[in-house]
Amino acid sequence: MSATAAARLDALHSWHADWRGLRVVVLGLSVTGFSVADTLAELGASVLVVTERADEEYARLLPLIGAQLWTGPLDGRVPAAVVAHDAELVIASPGFAPGHPLIEWVRAQAIPLWGDVELAWRVRDKVVDAAGEPARWILITGTNGKTTTTQLTAHLLRAGGLRAAPCGNIGVPVLDAVRDPAGFDALVVELSSHQLWYLGLQRGSRPVSPHASVCLNLADDHLEWHGSFEAYRDAKGHVYDNTRIACVYNKADLATRTMVEQADVIEGARAVGFDLGVPGPSDLGVVEGILVDRAFHDDRHHSALELATVAELAAAGLGAPHMVANILAAAALARSLGVAPEDIHDALGEFRADRHRIELVATVAGVAWVDDSKATNPHAAAASLGAFGDVVWVVGGLLKGVDISELVAARAGRIRAAIVIGVDRAAVLAAFARHAPGVPVLEVTHDETEDVMARVVELARGAARPGDTVLLAPAAASFDQFESYSARGRLFAEAVHNMVNESGGADGDGRSYPE
Repeated sequence: MSATAAARLDALHSWHADWRGLRVVVLGLSVTGFSVADTLAELGASVLVVTERADEEYARLLPLIGAQLWTGPLDGRVPAAVVAHDAELVIASPGFAPGHPLIEWVRAQAIPLWGDVELAWRVRDKVVDAAGEPARWILITGTNGKTTTTQLTAHLLRAGGLRAAPCGNIGVPVLDAVRDPAGFDALVVELSSHQLWYLGLQRGSRPVSPHASVCLNLADDHLEWHGSFEAYRDAKGHVYDNTRIACVYNKADLATRTMVEQADVIEGARAVGFDLGVPGPSDLGVVEGILVDRAFHDDRHHSALELATVAELAAAGLGAPHMVANILAAAALARSLGVAPEDIHDALGEFRADRHRIELVATVAGVAWVDDSKATNPHAAAASLGAFGDVVWVVGGLLKGVDISELVAARAGRIRAAIVIGVDRAAVLAAFARHAPGVPVLEVTHDETEDVMARVVELARGAARPGDTVLLAPAAASFDQFESYSARGRLFAEAVHNMVNESGGADGDGRSYPE
């Protein structure tokens, strides 16, 4: 890249900068890719969108907003249209892994490479408050609990009187939130490891600098995308880069503390820990069943501020240990922006987790049927299994390069039986054979999506005993057999309800599961 081109990009740190005519290639046309193309087109850039397949609606809209579209194979030679566009900048959707041929080509050509988050940060001043300030950012990542914590943090901020929006990997592109004409006081941005990898490439002037940030936990996941656990860990660690006020970390997960210690933060930023134990003077934790804050409190060395009780959370269906940890993290983030403890308390009583997160579907003949389809990796499944006693475990799917053996060995004592589904069944079956040979293992070989869960319920009904929980916590992604984790959970619930109707009714309505 020439010095002139580099200087121009370096000057583009505002919505009101001169983006006109900037030649940009956008890789991918999902909801994120379209938000990038739409933003750049509005700014007057020359945009070429490159994708293997284009949704019909997006393909129709692109020429209307002034962007070009190229579709075709992307697993080999660089498309001639990309070369001809002579890009000054490439912005990739998070699905493009570091080893993708196009990404390798872009980096070899020394073309600046951003993700959508970098662009959103640069243009965040499109809508400002009365003082001329854009929304403050809170960044949230972790192997598990990101979405719940993002939703919960935004909920707590709104309870404190702030205009807050959850966005990012949660489903609403951060660029859409930045461009919302209503404006916000705070954006709560969920970031995947993919987005953070792209963010980590940026070492130029004025990088993303959040008000507060958190990595909730760290365990093996997405190894097929990053290539190694170390690369995955390093990507997650970028969430703390340039944090200004509070780096929130999990005291029960040493990796997150190490990330904070190694992060290059703004001078004055504090490390704030959370876990389920008694908190220190800069932590949030639990004392005799009460969630307390000793971090954002003037007398934190001698007392604590009460936020809620575990009993109150349990009554609201939020009492599982990993949910309590998420609540403490969200409370720390909200407190960093000045939300009062009493507002947090009241808001927690109104919050409900999304569907397919430890959701009780029904209780039949003393057996609870629980949908935790959102448990898409072993770390999440371990937390889910830890919330119950004897379990008939529905497990399997697309393992994403992760070894499930350690989880099987650790939880074997509470597994009544395992029902194995998905394309990576062989690895799951091998893990049980080696680490839990005494656990009955039943395999579902059906290929048709609708038939899978009907067979799961049939087998689970035969294996479960009164007092057991039939738990769908697959420890794997769903895309081998289902459209999404939510579709997987929905079909499980439908199969359970069909069984309930056939057996003459459930013991309860199954709307939530209090711990």
